[in-house]
Amino acid sequence: MLEGARSRLKAWIVTGIGTAAAIAVAGVLGAFEAGHAQVPVLARAGPIETGQWLLQPVKAYVSAEKYVYGTLRKPGTKALVFEVDMTNRTAQSTKDYFDLVQATRPPLDPATKPYIVLTRDSTLSPELHPGMTERMAYVWELPEGGAVPASLGLTVMSKIYKQRDNLYGLPGWFNPSPVGTLTIPVAPDTGGQP
Repeated sequence: MLEGARSRLKAWIVTGIGTAAAIAVAGVLGAFEAGHAQVPVLARAGPIETGQWLLQPVKAYVSAEKYVYGTLRKPGTKALVFEVDMTNRTAQSTKDYFDLVQATRPPLDPATKPYIVLTRDSTLSPELHPGMTERMAYVWELPEGGAVPASLGLTVMSKIYKQRDNLYGLPGWFNPSPVGTLTIPVAPDTGGQP
């Protein structure tokens, strides 16, 4: 009986060590592959497909105007604006574009969130309707005395559509991942919105 218990204990230890080793190897391989995944560089001249959205970059510029598309800047800041034509490719109106473009390098911290404005009527973060192309402005605030960057680096994100998600069993867009990176030149402050 004692021999049987020792045998079971030995099997349990060997199995535990084997499982831990397998998990460690899988983690290392996953990290290695993730570190070597190449994100494509996107052309700013052509359309960019992201699943939900079709994007056409327009321009980037800096503005020291007090109001940028009707939105008051904080004192001591200037606005870095990225304008993009966006087409909702889904069947429903949505405003699921907050993380669609993300800053990738200084002077913007990637964690900094812009405010987003519909340029034709200065509506802040509206729902965009299916099949309608609208020009949107992503606006970040920069310190007023800071240098104007020569270019704006962005990561464009995509999501995949699932008929049923794993948590609620509802349809939606999930699993954000980068489509590619985009670099767009920044025009200097011209005293207003170009």
